[in-house]
Amino acid sequence: MEFKDLEIFQLVAEKGTITEAAKDLKYVQSNITSRIRKLEAEMNTPLFNRHRRGMSLTPEGKKLLTYSQKILALTEEMKHAVQTDKEPSGKLEIGTVETVIHLPKILSSYVKKYKDVDLSIFTGVTSSLVEDVLHHKLDGAFVTESDLPQDIVSHEVFQEELVLISDNRISTLEEVTEEPILCFSKGCGYRARLAEWYKDQNLAPKKIMEFGTLETILRSTVMGLGIAFVPKSEVTQLEKDGLVKFHKLPEQYTKIKTVFIRRADAYLTPTIEKFIETIEFSRT
Repeated sequence: MEFKDLEIFQLVAEKGTITEAAKDLKYVQSNITSRIRKLEAEMNTPLFNRHRRGMSLTPEGKKLLTYSQKILALTEEMKHAVQTDKEPSGKLEIGTVETVIHLPKILSSYVKKYKDVDLSIFTGVTSSLVEDVLHHKLDGAFVTESDLPQDIVSHEVFQEELVLISDNRISTLEEVTEEPILCFSKGCGYRARLAEWYKDQNLAPKKIMEFGTLETILRSTVMGLGIAFVPKSEVTQLEKDGLVKFHKLPEQYTKIKTVFIRRADAYLTPTIEKFIETIEFSRT
């Protein structure tokens, strides 16, 4: 079995078709097909279900995918482990929730200092980012502090205050609870905190509307579409301009930390080690 075969297998599993995988790798489709068949022969079992819309993993294929992710992650780690005296270089894939206000400062400092690093940023909600770190899809991620798995270690980035906002029509918390909640998808730490408050008040949201970006959430709130629970630092200017109204909740719901997470058992390469140093320096 060759590592390249596992890389091809993972890409086909992700894309769902030989055609898309071949495009990404700039291979001819017949080459991809033969490598998959070779791997299936070595495993002595079908790894994909073939159908008109493409390919999906069989139960055995799903098992192999888990192992192949670990194998390829360890292979990459092995390469870095013998290069500890080198300056940070190569790929660094970082995830983040959308509202990390200090992120531009951290990224700018790091990229300017370590020019040989190919840094990529991916956004998502806390729960999905944790899963991506656990499954070696990301080297690390900025997330909202929560009950993290034992396989994860975290580094504090900063603490901030959340605030419930509405347009200026609404003046009381009673009125607030009659409005739709504008938020990110399930797995968002801010959404979870607001859900705790509703539950403790023996209330249920009248309606929940999910959005993909903070900008859309804020614009929709200003337009009176609903309410939002967001970092105060992101909306202070909107409040000063008279575009939104703040509604304060008890501190147990509003104080929240952003942390940087990584796998506890992952080798600490110079690339990720210097990234963590940059985060810590940004706090001083």
